[in-house]
Amino acid sequence: MLSSGRPVMVYDSGRRQRTGSAGEQIAVKFLEGVGHTVLDRNWRTGHLELDIVSVKEGGIHFVEVKSRVFPMEAEPEANVGPAKQKRLVAAARKWLKMKGCSGMECSFDVVCVVFKDETYSVRYFPEAFIPIFV
Repeated sequence: MLSSGRPVMVYDSGRRQRTGSAGEQIAVKFLEGVGHTVLDRNWRTGHLELDIVSVKEGGIHFVEVKSRVFPMEAEPEANVGPAKQKRLVAAARKWLKMKGCSGMECSFDVVCVVFKDETYSVRYFPEAFIPIFV
């Protein structure tokens, strides 16, 4: 019984995983369509993760993909706040070190994929943030 009269949100990890996987597939196709070459997908080390690592015009792009199903409580890109940015930067540093790519220009991008009915939309935020941590 609900005392607040609000519906209960049921967490469906299977649906969330399928949405995320489909969104990453769409993001890869989108990035390749705008000239990126994908170097890595779903790269992990310890608790750190990078969704997509790509290269375009000599620069490395670390791309965070946010996939949501409409209607949403907030815009997907709003979920790439300071804490997430720090984790992405830490993961990027490890990736660069492991791959021996020091000295390359790096960008932190966000691709948002929103599914609605049988369609989807893609929004791309190149250089979504510049890592400046004090």
